[in-house]
Amino acid sequence: MNGIKPFVNAAKIFYEQYFRVDAYGLENIPKEGRCLIIGNHSGQLPIDAMLLGYALVTNEQAPRAPKGMFERFVPQVPFFGTLFSQWGGALGDPENCMKMLNNDEAVIIFPEGARGISKPYSRKYQLQNFGNGYIAMALKSKAPIIPVGIAGCEEILVNFGNIKFLEKALRFPSFPTLVPFMFPSKVIMHFGEPIYFEGDVGNEIQLQEKNDIVKAEVERLIQLGLDKGAGFFK
Repeated sequence: MNGIKPFVNAAKIFYEQYFRVDAYGLENIPKEGRCLIIGNHSGQLPIDAMLLGYALVTNEQAPRAPKGMFERFVPQVPFFGTLFSQWGGALGDPENCMKMLNNDEAVIIFPEGARGISKPYSRKYQLQNFGNGYIAMALKSKAPIIPVGIAGCEEILVNFGNIKFLEKALRFPSFPTLVPFMFPSKVIMHFGEPIYFEGDVGNEIQLQEKNDIVKAEVERLIQLGLDKGAGFFK
């Protein structure tokens, strides 16, 4: 755990004081062994990933040093690129993920990817398409899936819309028009019970059916957080 001390120190003030995070269901995280932690993605910057990682590292019941799968643009983002490298994150491709799972790591994946984190405020809490790749990796590795719903991060940075020509020019997945302030939104996370799947990795229909089950559970967990008062604008 010493190797991630810079990450813990950087995340502590955001988690405990600025966003005042409450995390429920941390007892559902396995104390050891491989697992996939699957959550919704939002907030324009990967702040949700930082808060999620801190919750796992400081989990008194079963502290884990999770590995994060990040998009290709993340290393270009000041502070967060360095932070995730220190944390032990890796480029989000199946080969890297399978290596981590085979090494019995806890791996965080946001199946919405850039589609989720970059959506405008008018579409807050509308889950974007979940890719099926994580389901295939769970089947191959026999890893349980731990769904997590993160409520409150949609209000941290308000995006009025994305500027398409700058996205292309800078090769970013989005270039948002933002309110230049990071709101101290109340963040609430709910970790669901482990989900175990069996089936044919090559059957796309089965993969999608399993994907729909996980996505529905993430939606349910998000709503629990919203019902408990997550967010900034009420």
